[in-house]
Amino acid sequence: MTRFLVVPQWQGSPSARAMRLGDGAHAIADDLPRSATTVLDVPSEAGESLGTGLHRLSALLRTRALVDEALAPLTEPVLLVGGDCGVSVGAVAHAAAQGNDLAVVWFDAHPDLHSPETSPSGAFGGMVLRAILGEGVRGLTLEPGLVPPSRVVLAGTRSFDDAEQEYAAAHALTAVAADAFAEAGSLAGAVRATGAGRVFVHVDLDVLDPSEISGVTSAQPFGLTVAQLVAAIGALRAEVPLAGAAITGFSPSTPAAAIDDLGAILRIVGALA
Repeated sequence: MTRFLVVPQWQGSPSARAMRLGDGAHAIADDLPRSATTVLDVPSEAGESLGTGLHRLSALLRTRALVDEALAPLTEPVLLVGGDCGVSVGAVAHAAAQGNDLAVVWFDAHPDLHSPETSPSGAFGGMVLRAILGEGVRGLTLEPGLVPPSRVVLAGTRSFDDAEQEYAAAHALTAVAADAFAEAGSLAGAVRATGAGRVFVHVDLDVLDPSEISGVTSAQPFGLTVAQLVAAIGALRAEVPLAGAAITGFSPSTPAAAIDDLGAILRIVGALA
């Protein structure tokens, strides 16, 4: 049975609706099997930047420590449920520690490739993949080279800031555009080309088209359908073992609105689990 770790962190988001990310994580948790689900008691306060260019850093560091502690005794793949997408860093670190053959698929409308120096918001949510690649604030950043750029695949990403576009080009990051998902095997082919033996799949729900889901903080047009996302994950898992996964970015405006989106989200959970 898949293990679920629910991390209702909101402090990494730049959105005015950031605190609703915690509500979204709890809403998903309510539909997961209780015997296989652990919900972390994360800090509720905003936290301090601690003299860095990263907002709410103290709270983010505390949650990262909680994630590391919860994952440490586990060897099987875990599906982590956020919260904002910053929770994926600890999950990727845990999966990468199991071997040196990990690829990371980043399903997200945004590439999250900013550094504290280039970020227009100062929010960690826009820096997460850069941190996974080894650059950023100490305590939230993986060891450089643990996940090399050659084994990162941007999936459905379509909203780049100039600094992010420059970083992606300079490091030759592989990207599978949203319109390529009309062919379910396109992602699997891209991951296979990295030579990786295992894959971690991160899903920020804003990778979906706004017609598919309402409860996201930064919807972008021309995204994936739920059917395309589920099919791509299925085709990928048929070829490359899943080392872990995360689903993040659910920020429902009301409890009733959460119900409207949960059917789609649980289809994605099912594909990952």
